[in-house]
Amino acid sequence: MKVQNISNIEKFFEVVDSCQGKVELVTGEGDRLNLKSKLSQYVSMANIFSNGEIPELEIIAYEKEDIDKLVSFMING
Repeated sequence: MKVQNISNIEKFFEVVDSCQGKVELVTGEGDRLNLKSKLSQYVSMANIFSNGEIPELEIIAYEKEDIDKLVSFMING
């Protein structure tokens, strides 16, 4: 799924951390980084983070409940 305009990065990672299954970030090269890993969070955000907002990410969540959490975050913030 594509997620856009994440302005509250701290809240975004709280939602990711609360997910039960794997949540992955797909890089521009097609690599998949485990977003539940703190190291991956820091490395991936350092590469794409600018002006306090993330314009667009492609992430993959494997559990329906996790997808619902992420969609809810995108709708409600």
